[in-house]
Amino acid sequence: VQLQASGGGLVQAGGSLRLSCAASARTFSSYAVGWFRQAPGKEREFVAAINWFGGNTYYADSVKGRFTISRDNAKKTVNLQMNSLKPEDTAVYYCAAGVGRVEFETGYGFWGQGTLVTVSS
Repeated sequence: VQLQASGGGLVQAGGSLRLSCAASARTFSSYAVGWFRQAPGKEREFVAAINWFGGNTYYADSVKGRFTISRDNAKKTVNLQMNSLKPEDTAVYYCAAGVGRVEFETGYGFWGQGTLVTVSS
């Protein structure tokens, strides 16, 4: 599975961005998809995930109520709508696909290249 993340950019605090993760494989609908982020000088951390059919979603406490993950298996895309952005959301965001535990990097076997989100104060 090849993944392409897009939608990053520069936004002011309080603003919104929508990230997209596009997949190449016809088997995309078999995988859970997660978003992780890595801020400068920090380890990569879990942000959100959605199971293979979209019935279950998972969020890090730091983004609950502000971010929404969704998927369209027909279009082979997963979106991350990010609202009320904060400077601490600044990071490179990665999408990943896998069949393991969605909160952990080890649950994913396929990773996209990352897209940079910068939130100015």
